[in-house]
Amino acid sequence: MTEKFASLEPDKQERIINAALQEFAEQGYQQASTNRIVEKAGIGKGMLFYYFKSKKELFHYLLEFGTQFITEEFLNQIETEETDFIERYRKTAQCKLKAYTKNPHVFNFLASTFINQSEELSPEWGKKLVQIKEWGYFRLFNNLDTSLFRKDIEPQKAIKLIQWTMDGYEKELIARFQGENFTSLELEPYWEEFYQYLDILRRVFYQNGEGKENDGTAGA
Repeated sequence: MTEKFASLEPDKQERIINAALQEFAEQGYQQASTNRIVEKAGIGKGMLFYYFKSKKELFHYLLEFGTQFITEEFLNQIETEETDFIERYRKTAQCKLKAYTKNPHVFNFLASTFINQSEELSPEWGKKLVQIKEWGYFRLFNNLDTSLFRKDIEPQKAIKLIQWTMDGYEKELIARFQGENFTSLELEPYWEEFYQYLDILRRVFYQNGEGKENDGTAGA
């Protein structure tokens, strides 16, 4: 998983990282406990401090790990060649859920760190998190075919309204999924519901309710 853990079995690497991500996300930096981390990871405290000399060093490692994961597993997977905004949004949501399912602790850790602005978050790291967020927005909103939108609505306003609507729906889904085991969760009904909302937005904001999905070019 990383050179820092080169001598450690992959299973223990994963347990340490996930336990630490969860602890910092739930408790914040000041209240995070290395005792709870090693207990959750099922390792001795000496092993944790063999690889990380302090809680601060572990925290900064998680920032590196988390931002790399988000960039590679989610943001870089956004299909910027898809110019139909609603279709791109659909594909982006699938990418995000796939990455979230792979490691929800990364998303929770970074969201908590960014929102709460941890005291241990240096100005450089604060700036880097903002840059990563901006990179995601760039990949989502750049190179869109605005001719698909109705002529009586400003394209940028339509895009904002679609984004706000789906952001609200995403938050509702996250609330529904709290405490659920993603590996055993049947997601197909939720995807069907998600696509229905996107179809409604397409009919509201697109000319004649049509876009590339309707003219047979979606996914081509």
